Amino acid sequence: MNEIGYFKVGGMTLREAPARDTCFKVVYSDAEMHEFGDMSEIARREMIHRHMTNEMTSVDMAAACVAEFPDAPWDLRMELARQAWDEARHVRALYRRLRELGGHKGEFPISTLEWNVTCAVDNIAGRIAIQNRTLEAGAMDVMGGISRSLRAAGDNDTANTLDCINTDEVQHVRFSNRWIKRLAEMDRRVLMKVAMAIRFLTQANSMFQIKDGGEVNAVGTALASPENRIPAVNVEDRKLAEFSDDEINEILRQAGYRSLVPTEEAR
Repeated sequence: MNEIGYFKVGGMTLREAPARDTCFKVVYSDAEMHEFGDMSEIARREMIHRHMTNEMTSVDMAAACVAEFPDAPWDLRMELARQAWDEARHVRALYRRLRELGGHKGEFPISTLEWNVTCAVDNIAGRIAIQNRTLEAGAMDVMGGISRSLRAAGDNDTANTLDCINTDEVQHVRFSNRWIKRLAEMDRRVLMKVAMAIRFLTQANSMFQIKDGGEVNAVGTALASPENRIPAVNVEDRKLAEFSDDEINEILRQAGYRSLVPTEEAR
């Protein structure tokens, strides 16, 4: 039997989805989403709606850490409480912009996969390694590119909203980088917990992501293969979030930007 609040899929134990209003349709794969792949009005509404509901999930994840790890250091719990407040403000800002564009909540399918994976991890270091250091850092990369595309399409209002949100995300990633180092200094076994959490995330991604190109989603948009869905690395914000130069260079290599990585001779 599954433990209450969890479910099994493909040999992995994930956390049951958090409660959502009945207007939302929760799905688990890119093929079920309504991403349009352009900057049309409906595409922009879907993008804002998706980010809005992702921010809702971020509220839940940060708040769950505060509630479920009462023995964690007080200063870390305060950072997570502030993050929950930040994410709630992001939801309101995106919802306001969605309505300005004629949209409404529940207009498109949503995913809670980040919660399903992150909150299945049983330690706080592993959770902030997944949510903040990995997923929110990746969101900084994604939103940087979307913001530029929105400005090119003439939608400065949405771009400004995303840029303001990204400012908060830098701090969320930064405090996780600091706290993982601090927790590891107190107990070196924390590094193993972080490594296991990232491995768990990698396994979940391989299960749910598009395996190759050619598939289409629920609205007929062709889905790129995983290697073609990697966003440009937001080097400036990652530096502000206190990733080291070596870490950023490794991220660039993994994202296929080896030509941007300085050689040993150039260092």
